[in-house]
Amino acid sequence: MPAVFREDPYPGYNFLVVVNGVSDDGGSVQGSFSEVSGLGVEITPIEYRNGSEDITVRKVPGLKKFTNITLKRGVTGDLAFWNWIVSAMDGQVQRADGSIILLDEKRQEVMRFNFHRGWPTKWTGPSLKADGNEIAIEMIEICHEGLELDT
Repeated sequence: MPAVFREDPYPGYNFLVVVNGVSDDGGSVQGSFSEVSGLGVEITPIEYRNGSEDITVRKVPGLKKFTNITLKRGVTGDLAFWNWIVSAMDGQVQRADGSIILLDEKRQEVMRFNFHRGWPTKWTGPSLKADGNEIAIEMIEICHEGLELDT
């Protein structure tokens, strides 16, 4: 879906995460998360200098690197993402494509960030404190090989 333009920026609190093909039946897994971070790309410059030129360093584009996507959510007992990382721990890394979908105030899709060939690289369980008053939050980190904005 192409990005929907408007004058006012979209709020960052309405979004949905979809990972394709990682459920037990091979279908998509959707999740409501409290936080998504790491939607980024970096193109590292390569510096070199020609010997016949003055002391100017030239820069050309190098490899592109995608930052890991970090997802945080309250623990609900949904084991789909846990089973995905368990299979990776068992040496059976299952690569998957997925999307982070930005929604407007009416919960309509306005922008979609697609990642490619992702797999879980880190899972962190909740911090538990008997005298605390916080929600139990789990975190999963997904490394991937491509990020695009659906246009």
